[in-house]
Amino acid sequence: MNLSLSALSASARKLAIVAAVVSSMSAMATEAVYQEVRYVLDDIFFTAEVGSNPKVAGELIIPEQIVVGQDKYTVVAISDKAFKGAKNLKNIVFPKTLQRVYRSAFDGTGIMTDKEKWVDGYLWIDSVLIATDKTIKPRFELPYGTRIIAAGAFQGNKTLTRIELTDTIKRLDHETFRDCKNLEKIEIPQSVTSIGEDVFTGSGIWLNENKWKKGALYLDDCLVATNDELPANFVFKSKNPVRLIAERAFANRKGLTTVTIPSSITFIPTAAFYQCENLTEVVIPTSVTDVQNFAFYGCTMLKSATLPRELLHLGMGAFYGCCNLRGQILSDNLTVIEQGTFFKCNSIKHLDLPVHLRRIDNGAFAGCASMEEFKLPDSLEFIGEMAFAGCAIIREITLPEKINAIPKQMCQGCSRLYRVNLPEGLYAIGDGAFESCLSLERVFLPKTTFRIGDNAFRNCQQLPGIDLVDHIHVLGNGAFAECKMMEEIRLPESLEELQANVFSQCLNLHGVVFNKKLKVIGPGAFAHCRNLREVQLNIGLEVIGDNAFYGCKNLRRVAYPASLRRIGNSAFMNCESMKAPEFPSEVKVGKNAYKGTKK
Repeated sequence: MNLSLSALSASARKLAIVAAVVSSMSAMATEAVYQEVRYVLDDIFFTAEVGSNPKVAGELIIPEQIVVGQDKYTVVAISDKAFKGAKNLKNIVFPKTLQRVYRSAFDGTGIMTDKEKWVDGYLWIDSVLIATDKTIKPRFELPYGTRIIAAGAFQGNKTLTRIELTDTIKRLDHETFRDCKNLEKIEIPQSVTSIGEDVFTGSGIWLNENKWKKGALYLDDCLVATNDELPANFVFKSKNPVRLIAERAFANRKGLTTVTIPSSITFIPTAAFYQCENLTEVVIPTSVTDVQNFAFYGCTMLKSATLPRELLHLGMGAFYGCCNLRGQILSDNLTVIEQGTFFKCNSIKHLDLPVHLRRIDNGAFAGCASMEEFKLPDSLEFIGEMAFAGCAIIREITLPEKINAIPKQMCQGCSRLYRVNLPEGLYAIGDGAFESCLSLERVFLPKTTFRIGDNAFRNCQQLPGIDLVDHIHVLGNGAFAECKMMEEIRLPESLEELQANVFSQCLNLHGVVFNKKLKVIGPGAFAHCRNLREVQLNIGLEVIGDNAFYGCKNLRRVAYPASLRRIGNSAFMNCESMKAPEFPSEVKVGKNAYKGTKK
């Protein structure tokens, strides 16, 4: 059974919105094939990583850039298990733009099984250290010119006791030295600018209790891990100013309540404070210019985390689920609000958007139930799906002129939204864009509108009517279903087919002007329009679909055109006020088409 959001309880609708946002976020990445290699694209920053390619063979040269359509993407990563099972892959040449490689990317490939490529217990290809084995020297010096160590390259190595890194390494990636139980010594060079999660977890360094200071593990002025001994009010303490925090360094520290980040830190890494459920305050210094993806994800008690005015980047889901966060000032340097950045921050009442903002991505403000208004800047060019879904008390939205299409479910469930100002040049309104906007009264469609999507205005209970401009070619399934205050409608001249349930349960609809080009009235198009009394169908109409006028109890008269060829099952079933007509043999009348009408 298909249920609209209007048929669900308020709590169930919220859960549906949450599920849809999470789904849309996980489905954002797009794929493309370039020179027979599959890539995963980032359409915000125009970067690409090599995706799943289990059948590549021979020598593979990865380019610095790929071209997809009119756009160029810089190749920056080889993804997890990218070439897994590619038995005939013999060699690979990496681009200079490459930043990350996963060890598991080469599992089961000809590269991993070629013994001649292994030297002294390690596999090194084109300046990338991919993997090691138990024959590696205990005191290992990284090969000259190495610029990348693959994630997990040393993981589980029991031989390694000490390693010397070169100053060409910029990142220590996820789990690089995890479970290296005999690793006792490492120096992190100044060239390293980021540290992944669990890099040293389970290593000899991590197991050495003497290296921990009040629940924190520091290595060469880098905070690489914390444990449950972390004090509630945490203060960074090391011999020299801390310059780096590892990804997920504080993740899941339930006892943590306040943190003051030192001014020596320039960015807050990915998931740094992930699900610190009792964290209430974070002091962020002006030195921070980058808050990365999911930095404060799930910090449900967080009330204060003032962002610097110098901030250049705010990552995807940075404050996802921070339901007690009360306010933010966004830097005018920001041009993108990424996916789910403020999702379900339902204590924020007001937010001034950056004056140069170009994009608001999927679910960026979804579930901000206390947000009173969104003043969208003129610079805005793109709005993602469900961007404002569930913003329950927002009253009015004006879309800037550069927006030419409204995305799916943009304002779904904005129950107090009463007015939407659409820009000239708008050509499409996406599926469910204003579904369950219970208070919506005013919508004026630009003359350029070509398509109104499925359920676009479904359950807009206060919408009295809408002028459907003559350029509209598509009215989607259920586009105006359950618009209980709608009384009259004139179908646009360009429309050839009414989709399923397009006006179903419009209980006060009593007047419909049918256009001359209409050929098909879809299933359930006017079902349960109980105040519909007369229908004048124009010449050219060929099909009346199943349940098209089902339950129109006051429908008394229908003028059928000579062009009519089929009436669907239950098309006029339970239309109690009308009589079943007689048709010539060439008109096919479906089962129960007039059941429940006057005999």
